[in-house]
Amino acid sequence: MKTIKLRVFRHIPGNDSPRYDTFSVPVERWTTVLDALLSAKAYDDHSIAIRYSCRQASCGSCGMKINGMPRLACYTKVDELGTDTITCEPMANFPIIRDLATDFTAFFQHHNDMKPFVINDVDRNVDAETREFLQNPKQLDKFLQFSYCIKCGLCYSACPVVATDKKFPGPQALAQMYRYFADNRDQGADERLKIVDERHGMWRCHFAGSCSAVCPKGVDPALGIQLLRGYMMGFSKKEKITPKRYKPEG
Repeated sequence: MKTIKLRVFRHIPGNDSPRYDTFSVPVERWTTVLDALLSAKAYDDHSIAIRYSCRQASCGSCGMKINGMPRLACYTKVDELGTDTITCEPMANFPIIRDLATDFTAFFQHHNDMKPFVINDVDRNVDAETREFLQNPKQLDKFLQFSYCIKCGLCYSACPVVATDKKFPGPQALAQMYRYFADNRDQGADERLKIVDERHGMWRCHFAGSCSAVCPKGVDPALGIQLLRGYMMGFSKKEKITPKRYKPEG
């Protein structure tokens, strides 16, 4: 077992000035940054504010900057960082609530603005019969990658455009718009695209690619944004699907 130095950003807006507290934390080769933070919280300073839940890179709660890079603390092993000093800071582009905990209000508002649900008029008029929308593997593959998003906010934190334009929806929201746009069960493409076909929308993206570089799930938001642009410029078309009707068994 070895010991590392854990530098933790500390700040309560309106109450104190930002500072860094340093803790000596024992680690094993399997210790994650989240494990190290919880050790410091348990044995050194109970007041460290941190958000976490699943501890297996599924909920996206423990996003933060680790040695300057947006990462999930539960998914980042101390040993992989190759340093004896680890600095943990709140994610950029998010208002700070306290220490490492940030406010996701604007982030989720941008997500909700994209209408992240299947829009289909046929499905709204369900009668005694049931309707099933069948898809083949090729149709599923068009949006499956983008459905892996866990809304951790790492891409939003890494995006240089978000840092300069708060009206820009961000890579997460735009990638999720493409997720539903590419789904051939959905009929709300024109309704959604009107939201982002403007100067602060998808055209504002500079294609820096930093969003895709930090995504822990391989969603590749930058690709989704470029595919949306391709549709708007006439390089691709949206596939339609016809519902098949079935009578309930029995």
